[in-house]
Amino acid sequence: MAIFGKKTTEHKETKAAAPAKAGAVSRPKQLTGIVVSTKMKDTVVVKVDRFEKAPKYQRYMKISKKYKAHDAGNTKKEGEKVTIIETKPYSKDKHFRVA
Repeated sequence: MAIFGKKTTEHKETKAAAPAKAGAVSRPKQLTGIVVSTKMKDTVVVKVDRFEKAPKYQRYMKISKKYKAHDAGNTKKEGEKVTIIETKPYSKDKHFRVA
């Protein structure tokens, strides 16, 4: 780009990503679902349902997902409604515990 006969170079300024706030803590996820399996030691499988809008059809669809959750002592039975809370990983697949 030339201004009054002089050649200049344009420098693009890049913004660095905002640094994480010191001491900022995110809340763990809390999900509610139904226990579908208690066959593993200290583990339950919880089915969580949610409704999501399908833009093509303008209707709501029921979407389910199964989570493995830690249940010390296998206190829950199949069919019970439970709340699970996100926590540190207990294993490869287990990242929740029963509240």
